Formats: sequence, structure tokens, C-alpha cells
Amino acid sequence: MNVKLLGESKVEKLKNSFVSRPRMSLWMIRAVTVLLLWSCFVHLMALGEMWGPRLFKGWPSCFNHHQLSTAAEMTSLPTKIALPPKRVYVNNGYLMVSCNGGLNQMRAAICDMVTVARYMNVTLIVPELDKTSFWNDPSEFKDIFDVDHFISSLRDEVRILKELPPRLKKRVELGVYHEMPPISWSNMSYYQNQILPLVKKHKVLHLNRTDTRLANNGLPVEVQKLRCRVNFNGLKFTPQIEELGRRVVKILREKGPFLVLHLRYEMDMLAFSGCSHGCNPEEEEELTRMRYAYPWWKEKVINSELKRKDGLCPLTPEETALTLTALGIDRNVQIYIAAGEIYGGQRRMKALTDAFPNVVRKETLLESSDLDFCRNHSSQMAALDYLVALESDIFVPTNDGNMARVVEGHRRFLGFKKTIQLNRRFLVKLIDEYTEGLLSWDVFSSTVKAFHSTRMGSPKRRLVIPNRPKEEDYFYANPQECLQLLDEPLRVI
Repeated sequence: MNVKLLGESKVEKLKNSFVSRPRMSLWMIRAVTVLLLWSCFVHLMALGEMWGPRLFKGWPSCFNHHQLSTAAEMTSLPTKIALPPKRVYVNNGYLMVSCNGGLNQMRAAICDMVTVARYMNVTLIVPELDKTSFWNDPSEFKDIFDVDHFISSLRDEVRILKELPPRLKKRVELGVYHEMPPISWSNMSYYQNQILPLVKKHKVLHLNRTDTRLANNGLPVEVQKLRCRVNFNGLKFTPQIEELGRRVVKILREKGPFLVLHLRYEMDMLAFSGCSHGCNPEEEEELTRMRYAYPWWKEKVINSELKRKDGLCPLTPEETALTLTALGIDRNVQIYIAAGEIYGGQRRMKALTDAFPNVVRKETLLESSDLDFCRNHSSQMAALDYLVALESDIFVPTNDGNMARVVEGHRRFLGFKKTIQLNRRFLVKLIDEYTEGLLSWDVFSSTVKAFHSTRMGSPKRRLVIPNRPKEEDYFYANPQECLQLLDEPLRVI
């Protein structure tokens, strides 16, 4: 009897084991499935961070930029973003680049050089910024941009190092490397066929000028989209600059809408361009002396009035006041001046401040101590202005320099935010007729409004002029490959 019961017990245990194994297998399958789904979700979120909301919501995005900023400020827990997987490729060598010009000229150059490095399958060394230009700014890349974000956010495209490996660094110190300026407005075949062989031969290649070294047009769409990705995602300003920019925007928003005026009426611009309309004889002489003091400014003898009539001079503060008034800009709106010191000071600013009493600058909105870290560092100051310009209700540049065009393109990317593109050639002719009494105010104002009604930053195609890249539309002012498809119905802005 006992033997029988023992046998029954063993049979029962055996049955239970057969029942539990399928259950265990089912549980394991479910657990693995959940882990796989979570992994996919994390990778999709990483892709979303790399390309922004546009990848999943269409181009351009319709997200509310201010809502995103507010949500980011409200959260108390830091968000940990999964990094994109590293791209694995055979490294053809190392590319060093030295950028030249002001902040936004260098910004565009960095985007171009990252793109070039990726398609040559080389390793890029974090770009060196210009320290010898007119502004004499000693800022390093890490002083303006978040270098760790720059490297990590692009690692699925190109390998970027903060410095050369020790062995190669020693070679560069000994002068055993190749240095050259690439040809302006080049296409990718130039870099593949002429630059890449030099990298392979010398192991380290230094490109010592990088402004406008990649064409505006005629490039593969994936190349253009990578330029956008670097510009709109890879290049973030340092946390300190970003935080200060948010503070300035908050101060302005608390008082209502604001317009950012890029009033490029600064001494270096006037000396370089030879534009002296409205200046007294002493000022004209001072500007001429400065122009001759910089040998790399090639044009020395300049007819200021002829250049102004051709629309090649920045608008003066007086011309700007007339233009904004004619456009119907509210007299009480806040106008933030995104610029350095205005040439002629308060004397030249009087017409503008009389017409628009709420003219402000970062120096008047912030405590002096807030700007200590970037004082005498023009590129860091320009970075702050850049952030405020992106967030403004209206952006108005008075010339078509690098900041004007790069901010214009960035605002298009953010949903075609209103940017008034002034036609200076048209305006100075009209202003002269008005000041000479040939036009009434009503005619002058209505003409200015009508002419600029289609120049507000709405979607359009870039103007392409074969073999004349300086005269065609700049890629970074209108990166159409990264925006809403132009054969779709245009949204009303």
C-alpha cells in the first residue's frame, strides 16, 4: 500500500512539471517581447531627438516651441536621452578645420565641414574658431557650443574627436601634415576626388578656410539634410548661454510681443562696406582709416552713395525708423537690438528711439554681472542675440549678412516664423523720394507695405543661378530640403 502511494506521488510530481514548463516558456516569451518592444521604443525616441519632431510629424513641424520650452522648465527630473548608435566605418584619415569670420559664418562652415567629413569617411577634429578677425574673440568651440552634445548627437554619422590622437598630434606639432584652403562653392565630387586623396596620403589634412566651401545647390538631398541636422540639432549653445537666452526671452515676454531688429550699423560693417551715408566728415575719415588698416579687406576705394543706391549698404537707424513705421509696426512694441555698439551712439539712434520708445538691448534687460562671462567675447554675445532672435514675434535684419540669413533659415525651420526681408535698393530710393517731398506719407507707407507683403519668410524655393553662387539664394537662409514639401499647399502664416 505504501509502495503504491509513493508511486502515485511521483506520477503527480511528473505531471506538475510538464504543466509548469509550458507556463514558464510562455512567461519567458512575454518577458523577451516586452524587452524588445521597450528597446525599439527607446531607439525611436533617440531618433526623434536627433531629427526633431519633423521626422514624425511632417515638414515643417507645427509644434509650439514655447510650450516645449515651458514643459522642459517645469520638469524637475533630468531626462536621459539614449545616444544614437555609433556609425562604424573604415577611417580614411583626420580632418582639422579652422573657421573664419563671425559666429554665424563659422556656424554654417561647421555644418559644411561635418557633412564633408561624413561623406569622406574621415574623423573630424572639433573645429577651431577664428581668433584673428576684426572682433579678436579668443573664444574656443567649447565656450560657445556644447561640445559633448555636438560629438554624441552626430556619432551615428561621423566620428568627432576633441583633439588628435597623441601620435598624430606630435606629427602636427612637427609640421608633418598638409594644409590648404578648399575651393569655394564646391560640390561633393570635389571633396571625394581631390580632397580625400590628400587625406589618405598625409593622414592629417588641415582646411584653413571654411566659409562657403560647399555649394548651395546641386547636392544630394541626404547631404543637404545632414547640413540641417548639424545646424538645428548638433549645434547647441552652452548651457550658460542657453539659460541666459531663456531669461532674456522671459523678461521680454512678460511685457508682451517683441521684435528683434538686427541693426547692423556697426563700425566694422561700415568700414568694410564703405557705407558712410549720414556720417559726418570725421566719422567718414575714421571709417576709411579702419578699412585700410585691414589688408584682407580687399576693396579700399568705395563710392558710398553709389553702393547705397545699389542696395549694398545696411540701413541707417534713421532709414530703419521710417521703414518700420511705414510697415505699420506698433509704436509701443518692444524692439530688441541684436547688435554690438551702434556707430554714432545715441545721436544716430535718436530717430529710432523717438519713433519706438521701447527699444531695449541685452545690456538694459540684464544686470551687468549677468554678462560678465561673455563680455569682450563678441561671438558669445552674438550667440545670445541669436537665441532671442529665434524666439521673437518678428525678426527684421537691416542687411543680408550671415546672422540675418542663418537666423532667417532657422526661423523657417521652426515653422516659417515671420521674418521681414527688407529690399534695401527699393527702400533707399523710396526714402529719398519721401524725404525730398516727392511722395506723401500715405503713398510712401502703402508702397512699402505692398512691396514687402510677400517678403515675410513664407515658404518659397531657393533662387538658383548657375555659376553665380554669390548672387543666388543662400542654402542656410532657405534650407528647403529640410522644410515642408513645396509641392504641398502652403500654410497660411
